[in-house]
Amino acid sequence: MMRKFFLLSGLAGGLLAGASGCQHQAAPPVVGAAVGPAVAARPVALVQPTPPLVAWPPIASLPDSLVLTPVPGLADVPDTLRRAIARLHAALGPAAASLRPAVLEQACVGYLTLRRTDPSFRAGLLAVADMDLPNTTERLWVLDLKNARVLHRSLVAHGEGSGHLRARRFSNLEQSACTSLGFYRTAGSYDGVHGYSRRLEGLDKGENANAYNRYVVLHAADYASPAYVREHGHLGYSRGCPALPPAQYKAIIGTVQGGTTLLLSGPGLHSRWLDGVAAGRRFLARGWG
Repeated sequence: MMRKFFLLSGLAGGLLAGASGCQHQAAPPVVGAAVGPAVAARPVALVQPTPPLVAWPPIASLPDSLVLTPVPGLADVPDTLRRAIARLHAALGPAAASLRPAVLEQACVGYLTLRRTDPSFRAGLLAVADMDLPNTTERLWVLDLKNARVLHRSLVAHGEGSGHLRARRFSNLEQSACTSLGFYRTAGSYDGVHGYSRRLEGLDKGENANAYNRYVVLHAADYASPAYVREHGHLGYSRGCPALPPAQYKAIIGTVQGGTTLLLSGPGLHSRWLDGVAAGRRFLARGWG
């Protein structure tokens, strides 16, 4: 049965297109890994999004385990804002075709609510990952909201405690090796076990607030690469970090400098920042700024 499961996962990969010491699932967990000296965040040239690994097949042809969890609509989002988010999604073009509109709405509402609460969050920049998508798909996007552009799109690994092809279990607990859903604020960069990395501050109490102490960070990993998918039919796993492909991590980490809003979305997401009324007021007053 296990061989059949992995063969199915490999087929799905072909069809579907934490700590600082995050490890591949075969390696022992690294607890309390040392953090290297801090380095200043540095700007990088924005890169054009890469083409997707492969196109999605029709839902009817997918195994039950790959049918995505419906994303509930948010209450009290004003029609003006909802239409603006729909226009944004359309303007982002093919690079955001697999970014589900309801997930983009979550990300935009949270971004606007956070900007209304604390204007020091970076204006016009938003990163969002749909962790319900199979890890064989490029499910992380970095968006320029003001110019309606996809700056980066990439694969991203989830924690080994969260599941195999899709992340199904989430936890804020130490030693859980799980991905934590919710909104994050990017913090400082540093050179650590995985080289150039960026700290993350979890903003949702009870959901991801332990992320900083767990050393859930953005970093590179060989198991988060397209080559790993081609060989194994799925990505490898972190200890809870959203690990990035080695070919893209420097550009992505350089773009999401400190103060950037990041959403890790998935089944069961609960966040105080999904406030449609507050987001609508912010948008009417300042737009995406």
